[in-house]
Amino acid sequence: MRRLRTQFCFVLIATISLSVSTVRSATGMNWPQWRGPASNGISVEKNLPSEWSATKNIKWKVPVEGRGHSSPIVWGNRVFLTTDIEGEVIPNVEQPQRKEIYGESGKHPDGVGADRKHTLKVICYNRNTGKLLWERTAYEGQVFDYRHRKNTYASATPATDGKYIFAYFSSEGLYAYDFNGKQIWKVDMPKLGTASVGGGSSPTLYGDYVIVQCDEDLQKGKGSFIAAFDKKTGKQVWRTPREVDVTWSVPLVAQTKTRAELIACAAESIVSYDPKTGKELWRTKGLESNAVPSPLTNGELVIVGSGYPTKITKAIKLGGSGELKDTDAAWTYNKGTAYVPSPILYDNLVYLMSDRGVMTCLDVNTGAVKYEGGRIPIPATFTASPVAFDGKILLTSEDGDTFIIKAGTKHEVIATNSIDEPVYASPAISNGMIFIRAEKNLYAISNK
Repeated sequence: MRRLRTQFCFVLIATISLSVSTVRSATGMNWPQWRGPASNGISVEKNLPSEWSATKNIKWKVPVEGRGHSSPIVWGNRVFLTTDIEGEVIPNVEQPQRKEIYGESGKHPDGVGADRKHTLKVICYNRNTGKLLWERTAYEGQVFDYRHRKNTYASATPATDGKYIFAYFSSEGLYAYDFNGKQIWKVDMPKLGTASVGGGSSPTLYGDYVIVQCDEDLQKGKGSFIAAFDKKTGKQVWRTPREVDVTWSVPLVAQTKTRAELIACAAESIVSYDPKTGKELWRTKGLESNAVPSPLTNGELVIVGSGYPTKITKAIKLGGSGELKDTDAAWTYNKGTAYVPSPILYDNLVYLMSDRGVMTCLDVNTGAVKYEGGRIPIPATFTASPVAFDGKILLTSEDGDTFIIKAGTKHEVIATNSIDEPVYASPAISNGMIFIRAEKNLYAISNK
């Protein structure tokens, strides 16, 4: 079933990250990718701040030029971020047209930005002081496709293995830098149609590979693919075609007892690949909706879902082969999912969150409902995905309010903290600090 596109409320996904194998090369104190060391949004640290405001427990705050919904990543004493600086209008720019979908305008009604010059940057800060260490322009010029007015051209979260930083800007390229800001390599990407709303999927690390999910809409999915590149050289290692419409979900490497599986979501199919070769291991029925939230795993099941136009969450057993029947799913649940934010799996409980912050708690093994309708104290809209630590789940709204929820089978709001600035990016956690990328500033929050 083709993806329905009548209304798209951009993707952050920052939305959009990465591999269980990375955990082995990173310490628990680093946050090297979208959703942290295990791509699940969870920190094992204790004694992190649970109270803050625009003036309380702010270790430092630095302005960030331009716009971006990518999350900060942290390794050692470095914090990395990407941003897009939008410039002047470029005359007579040719832009993708989709009149069969959007009518005479040829683009999504909220599609903007493709007629302007863009400067896409990678930025490095000192994690202890917030001092700007370096910034590099990865790309400058015309971008290929429109973005949703709420989205940015820097919505993919970068990743690092502790030696290189990998930044992905969809059609505008994949880049690698060392920790001193030297560009190691770049890969020119094909023109990837994003349905006039922009990209969001982030790079995934596995062993010596950087993996990117490159699904597009202009060729009705025939130009979509997933590919792995050598981390040291940027040379393509494997590339596997995917006949699916554009997606924004981040592929996940799930490590089972016997093998690694690379899980990629789409409306048409959920597919597991061998991350070493790109060979398809198994596939099953897709989400039949926009693939935006990223999958989760406990090493036995993979949890996938979508929130628009229909709501679905399902658990699929890892280790299969060939064509799986949809009825083989371990469980399904058809309420509670968000359009943009990803769910979180914490201590054998799956927490779903709607775009308004209404929470549902499910048993990861059975799908049994532990609670539904858990609400926050004030109305809010969410784009950032939740993170968790020390028995707490953090939900950060577009208003900049972070609601701290007690983990467990009973919904309880412990605290509400605000930085009084809009937030669209998911937080990062590292070495006693919480990093929040807001609309105009990057905040480091600490008890010290």
